[in-house]
Amino acid sequence: MIRITSDNVLYDKSLRNKVEAAYNTLLSKTGAGNEFLGWMNPQEIAPNDLLNDIQATANRLIQISDYVVIAGIGGSYLGSKAVIEALQQHFTDKKPKIIYAGHHLSEDYYADLLRLLDTVDYSIIVISKSGTTTETAVAFRLLEKHSEKKYGKKENKNRIVCITDKEKGALKTLADKKHYKTFVIPDNVGGRFSVLTPVGLLPIALAGFNIRQLIEGAEKMSKQLLQSVENNPAVEYAYYRNYFLKNKLKIEIMATFEPKLFYLIEWWKQLFGESEGKENKGIFPSGLIYTTDLHSMGQYLQQGERMLFETFLSVKNANQKCVVPNDKDNLDKLNYLVGKRISEINRQAELGTIIAHQDGNVPTILIEIDKLNEANLGALIYFFEFACGVSAYTLEVNPFNQPGVEMYKNNMFALLKKEGYEKEHIILQKRLSKKE
Repeated sequence: MIRITSDNVLYDKSLRNKVEAAYNTLLSKTGAGNEFLGWMNPQEIAPNDLLNDIQATANRLIQISDYVVIAGIGGSYLGSKAVIEALQQHFTDKKPKIIYAGHHLSEDYYADLLRLLDTVDYSIIVISKSGTTTETAVAFRLLEKHSEKKYGKKENKNRIVCITDKEKGALKTLADKKHYKTFVIPDNVGGRFSVLTPVGLLPIALAGFNIRQLIEGAEKMSKQLLQSVENNPAVEYAYYRNYFLKNKLKIEIMATFEPKLFYLIEWWKQLFGESEGKENKGIFPSGLIYTTDLHSMGQYLQQGERMLFETFLSVKNANQKCVVPNDKDNLDKLNYLVGKRISEINRQAELGTIIAHQDGNVPTILIEIDKLNEANLGALIYFFEFACGVSAYTLEVNPFNQPGVEMYKNNMFALLKKEGYEKEHIILQKRLSKKE
């Protein structure tokens, strides 16, 4: 289901032992952050009765919605968006259309969004464990008030679903008070690992994709990865990454020739960046979409500073067929490609790029899946989550916390004069005044 190779890695016994020890730490659940390992058992966090409830809720909202607005940030939206973008047609009028809010603070965006919602029927999914994350809370307040004004309080209850903590937090309190439909974010699953919980599954179901096949793909991958450290693609990936890091290559470019995977790479960036970027350690995750970005960043990849390695996320087979037609004049000199599928041409571009970058002394890793479907994406998500756990433990950091995130959250609260941050506000204002 997933094949991983690299021609640029030598055997390092010391590092191999360290990676295997990290694998055992993950499996034994004895490492830092072990209270957040619920994602390791996909069918436990997404049992049949939950999947039935999610699908029933999705079916109900589909009937009454032209649009569904997903309010969330970070792991609360990136996973579902990654799967939806990977599976849906590039150009489609299929309803409901899934759109997002709560992932930034652009005033123009919200003005435009509310103007759109004036003219269409919509529902709201709000995703937040605490209910107080500024970006999401601001968005939900705007959306809830707009929906209440448009539909009334009674109908509003049918159009809002909250995905939040089981028993505490501002959003849970609000949901209980207003009798909104609620799904639980498991206590033992952190945000960036939550794609295969209601956080990701409800939006994916709303987009019309098979969430059971997604879970089945993840479960199949879990059985493979949990079986043995030998011939384990997640262990191999963790080893390759840390081998390159040990050799002073501190940036990983995740590259793909499939534009549908743009948001999958964005999710991967959060997964690895937020899990490993601690204690002045970690690999900086970045992403490029080829062939597009070859015409902007290809020069740097080929001849820039040699401080990076490249992981190619390759899709072997396309789901649809499109071939190059004949042209008798052949002014563009393309008739040598007549009858070839676009995917064949894309594949050769991929292979040519890998060779060129290797010749330019950019070490490469190849991760290959057969095609884009629910089962393969479920497997790929689990693969990356598992590999992330092994890789972070190899670095000897806690993969499942994000202490640095709290720093800018607290600064934002202080600057906005949130209650309880009065002293911090004064301190930051003094710092800012010195810079003026």
